[in-house]
Amino acid sequence: MRMSFVNGSVSYWFREIGLPEPGAPLPGSLQADVCLIGAGYTGLWTAYYLKKAQPDLRIVVLEKEFAGFGASGRNGGWVVGELAGSHHLYAKRHGVEAAVRMQKEMFATVAEVVRESAAAGFEADLVQDGLLTVARNPAQLRRLRESVEAERAWGWDEEDLRLISPRDRIDVEGAIGASWTPHCARVQPAKLARGLAGAVRAMGVEIYEGTPVTDLRPRTPASEPMAVTPYGVVSADYVIRCTEGFTAAFTATHRDWLPMNSSMIVTEPLPDAVWAEIGWRGSELLGDMAHYYMYAQRTADGRIAFGGRGKPYRFGSKIDDGGRTQDRTVQALRSALRGMFPAAADVPVAHAWSGVLGVPRDWCSTATVDHVTGLGHAGGYTGHGVAATNLAGRTLRDLVLRHDTDLTTLPWVGWTVRQWEPEPLRWLGVHLMYSLYRHADTREHHHPRTSKLATLADRLSGR
Repeated sequence: MRMSFVNGSVSYWFREIGLPEPGAPLPGSLQADVCLIGAGYTGLWTAYYLKKAQPDLRIVVLEKEFAGFGASGRNGGWVVGELAGSHHLYAKRHGVEAAVRMQKEMFATVAEVVRESAAAGFEADLVQDGLLTVARNPAQLRRLRESVEAERAWGWDEEDLRLISPRDRIDVEGAIGASWTPHCARVQPAKLARGLAGAVRAMGVEIYEGTPVTDLRPRTPASEPMAVTPYGVVSADYVIRCTEGFTAAFTATHRDWLPMNSSMIVTEPLPDAVWAEIGWRGSELLGDMAHYYMYAQRTADGRIAFGGRGKPYRFGSKIDDGGRTQDRTVQALRSALRGMFPAAADVPVAHAWSGVLGVPRDWCSTATVDHVTGLGHAGGYTGHGVAATNLAGRTLRDLVLRHDTDLTTLPWVGWTVRQWEPEPLRWLGVHLMYSLYRHADTREHHHPRTSKLATLADRLSGR
């Protein structure tokens, strides 16, 4: 069995379609109507919806690397309609009705991504076949049933989420229960990022790559908001930060969103006989009820892309831009994949990579624009960003254009960020939390109830 595989190099998703040619950097100082920092999904969707709503706007996007370089080009390919944040905290501040309304908007966003991608004319392997979540021991099954029941209070009815037989869709080894929701679509992440970048460029949006932003300055009586780069300054009516997991690079927001590391592997294409044995015939996404959870998809070219936590956090919120993954993380993911799909045990790994997502201390995402300072931001999607970025883009559009809509009254608008603890408490807390979750998963193989270690980890994390 071949043991060599590509490690890092952004992601398999970009390896499949090819890394883009470097785009031109900012040619010098200029004036715009809206300046967006970051050419990931948030920045690109915001540019897309703003340009559709008001074609005469001059919109500039500044990107340190290339469009889709960060989480947008490395994620698991789940366009998932789960609320990007905490039901309870949103409800506590804005009421249950507002939290339920935001959940409904997330449901609708999955179809919106599929529809607008088709309207923009690019192919991203988008198929809305839903999400299967499996339980593989009694403790997980108990949590699965409780989670389905709990979601009823937040707008999920039987059509949105229901318990099913674990082998109705995919034959996962050891599965004793499952739930299914239609509100999830598979996507090839890099194709989505490249398609969006091409669409907004065609609309007249200027994307300058290889252009790091070193400072953001608010509106003052003497000047407009500004994004400062080594190549010049972009002044605009609004400067919107869309940097998600890279937000810690700015001194002013260093502790706002923790850059949580997640890792993935993708196999070589599986033989037809293996797919038949697994029974994975559609394009459902797959997750589980472990605390140290996994996420997977069947790719359009017949592979299994399989992800989970590796080394969850680097001291000082540092980021490994190259995406290289530790050997022990690759082996752990490979072992987990074999455990769920013994028929695929001999299928080699083709590529491994990592990336960071933005995690707020209170697990609540935000989309906000300050009309006084002219600055805005969106992010902190806690792993639900492929869909939440689209909702953020539409929300930021309405906020920038000062349109009073249902989106501008969603509970995440203007949400105040709670900062993470300073180091070394931040590093110690995150690693302790995930160590507790790993040990809890091990204990639950032998005990029918959720481990007290997981309960302690939940309290530590504030979830």
